[in-house]
Amino acid sequence: MKLSSRIRPISYLKANTAEIVRQLGEVKEPMIITQNGEAKIVVQGIESYEETEETLALLKILVLGKRQVAEGRLTPAVRVRDKIRLPPSSE
Repeated sequence: MKLSSRIRPISYLKANTAEIVRQLGEVKEPMIITQNGEAKIVVQGIESYEETEETLALLKILVLGKRQVAEGRLTPAVRVRDKIRLPPSSE
């Protein structure tokens, strides 16, 4: 769905809140609300919001890893493996 089809004025939000909530539960795309012709807020369903937050967290981890590589802060995989390896069970 095109973003342009998800733009609504604030009057639409006021008049159709229940319908918007229903739609946002079904459609995973956010809705942009305008005021005086300018985009002011983004409204999205909770599942879509949670997915966005998870994606951002993963991107932050990737950026941190990339920065650590660039700074030379690396640990060989063998050392990491040996560090986390549990001692044999005595059963």
